[in-house]
Amino acid sequence: MADNHGDLQPVEAALVALLDGVTALPDETIAGEAAAGRVLAGDVMARLDVPPFDNSAMDGYALDHRDAGQWLPIVQRIAAGTPAAPLAPGGCARIFTGGEVPAGADCVVMQERVEVEGERAWIPAAIPAGDNLRRRGRDVAAGDRLLAAGTRLDAAALGHLAGQGITRVAVRRRPRIALLSTGDEIVDPGRPLGPGQIYNSNRPMLRTLLTRFGAEVVRVETVPDDVEGTRRVLQEAAESADVVVTTGGVSVGEEDHVKAALEALGRLDMWRLAIRPGKPLALGRLPRRAAQGGEARFVGLPGNPVSGFVGAWLFLRPLIGALLACPALATLPRLVASADFETRTGPRQHYMRVILDFTAEGIVARAFRDQNSGVLSSCVGADALAVIPPETTVSPGTDVDCLWLRVD
Repeated sequence: MADNHGDLQPVEAALVALLDGVTALPDETIAGEAAAGRVLAGDVMARLDVPPFDNSAMDGYALDHRDAGQWLPIVQRIAAGTPAAPLAPGGCARIFTGGEVPAGADCVVMQERVEVEGERAWIPAAIPAGDNLRRRGRDVAAGDRLLAAGTRLDAAALGHLAGQGITRVAVRRRPRIALLSTGDEIVDPGRPLGPGQIYNSNRPMLRTLLTRFGAEVVRVETVPDDVEGTRRVLQEAAESADVVVTTGGVSVGEEDHVKAALEALGRLDMWRLAIRPGKPLALGRLPRRAAQGGEARFVGLPGNPVSGFVGAWLFLRPLIGALLACPALATLPRLVASADFETRTGPRQHYMRVILDFTAEGIVARAFRDQNSGVLSSCVGADALAVIPPETTVSPGTDVDCLWLRVD
């Protein structure tokens, strides 16, 4: 049967429907050492100046710059972590990297430029004030915003918190995901395959991506290939999850029960998108029982593994970003690359798996040869998704927009 493309919806419309009414999850306070990858629920204000005092950027000699160009007595020695006494006029201090610059000094001369005889040092002329100093508050001033709400706590951000002595931090609760597989033909790895069966590659792939995006997979289950069983599992999943994700069962076959169950239990917001791969993708909502209230979001991914991979990046990542109120997850970085391939699209927008080469002449996109939605090897090692609009011809050298996948 030929495709009816008239009712296919664009990706942009699907994202609007998916994110409509999504609100951020509540916050929880956790130890900073357990906060890697979590998202701040509110602004964090600086308690301390960083650095907390003027200090030396290198090993050398601290002095008043107006005393340069002559021999100066070495009147004190300042190591990192030891207090500095005020500098006597006309003298200099031996100082080490990180050492507190004493009152009365306004510069540090690196030791390689200084000649030392006993307890005196020859300082070269024309040393500017402020040379080799790290001023108090240069990095952070007390009272300033240290980190903004919505920041994902990476290594540098965690170091920033630790530099303030902060040990506990308020973060968004992780979105809880129910990951459901459909199809009696799907078998978990480790079990023998029967006739007509295949191993479940979607589950470990999607579980890894969901965790990478900042979610927590709280339920993993296989959905029975019957109407009542599908309804039961979907309803139970909605009670324990913020988002219910299914793979397969959203097409038009007689054994594809997920879409019908969603419509019976809740609401189908959108189905059948003008994208390749991933046309039979369903978006909707599942109500929870009255005692708990609210609703779980539903994303029904196609069963083909490449469709699931692409759909996770295009839809699950921004949905999780909205639940976490994390702007960095809302969109993927876009790079413009020169295609080294040729292709032609029909009425659907194509997301091609590509490797990007960064050359002196610019970025080159190399497409995997087989772009079929069942060829998961095209996702292994892919740097980006090259976005080819509908009804477009691409030739070698054509500029194409690429969604960068090498992100946290």
